[in-house]
Amino acid sequence: MQIAFCLYKYFPFGGLQRDFLRIALACQARGHRIRAYTLEWRGDVPAGFEVVLVPVRALSNPRRYAKFSHWVGQDLAARAADRVVGFNKMPGLDVYFAADPCFEDKARTLRSALYRLSGRYRHFSAYERAVFGAEARTEILLISPLQKPLFQKYYATAEERFHLLPPGIARDRRAPENAAEIRAAFRHEFALAADDLLLLQLGSGFKTKGLDRSLKALATLPAALAKRCRLFAIGDDEAKLFHAQARALGVADRVRILRGRSDIPRFLLGADLLIHPAYNENTGTVLLEAMVAGLPVLTTAVCGYAHFVSDADAGRVVPEPFEQACLNRLLAQILSDEPARRQWQSRALAFAEQADIYSNAERAAELILKEKA
Repeated sequence: MQIAFCLYKYFPFGGLQRDFLRIALACQARGHRIRAYTLEWRGDVPAGFEVVLVPVRALSNPRRYAKFSHWVGQDLAARAADRVVGFNKMPGLDVYFAADPCFEDKARTLRSALYRLSGRYRHFSAYERAVFGAEARTEILLISPLQKPLFQKYYATAEERFHLLPPGIARDRRAPENAAEIRAAFRHEFALAADDLLLLQLGSGFKTKGLDRSLKALATLPAALAKRCRLFAIGDDEAKLFHAQARALGVADRVRILRGRSDIPRFLLGADLLIHPAYNENTGTVLLEAMVAGLPVLTTAVCGYAHFVSDADAGRVVPEPFEQACLNRLLAQILSDEPARRQWQSRALAFAEQADIYSNAERAAELILKEKA
């Protein structure tokens, strides 16, 4: 079969992009041909992939996305595909990988009524309805059950069109047998003393992931802890505002903000705590990546995968509604309690042995390739 994948941008370090790549490779491994439509591709192209850079431009993203879907539709009319799979909401999809939250709910609960008069709202609302509307036939691959009631509230989407996937954690995130050696080498490379405490924050989109909250919490640590503690934040995003915030809070000398990189497993093994105080997160794959590496987690309850942290007793979850003081308090408690961190590490590694959290791509490929009704 010829499978066409559509996503606006591909870069190697985005969570959505890594999901796309794993699923496309799983389809290819079953003998099917892969064509990827995108506006931008950064990084290597896997062998056998046909990457189509869609040649459209516009002054605004909504207009550019509209031109993208129109161009792809014309190309598919000339070069048909057996399945069209989208990783962004757009018309014409057979299957949609639902990584993003419900736009309509955010527009109605977090924005003023005037926003719903804008061209931006009309575009994204229409594109979401093209996928979830009651009259649509797109099959929906859910990676978190949290958003399904919202889609059904606004669009009356049929229950049978939703397919819940297990998480898809890459097995290379699991702690290897020589984890202690990797940790020691990593900490030597970054000049971390034996009693230094490294907080790690991962993910592109620093604002959404709550890097500002992490910096505030770091600034409130008691002096004895503060002098031992450093924060590394890694992601493909603009860091200027967060560097300024770190300076204003007096923690700039303890903070490093790095671009996305391919050696994340080393950071997971070298750190002492993953901090992920996200404002909004459909899943939070990084929470599970930390757990399978044996890294305790401090996160927020809005993350779709936060329940795994609680279920496995592998860290702490800040409840909703979020309070900065609660995050500050929990961070100080966790960093002061080495025995608890060791217990969370042990429980996280035990969770990694038995949990079904690795088969997302394989299950998605099965559903994509399933015969149409």
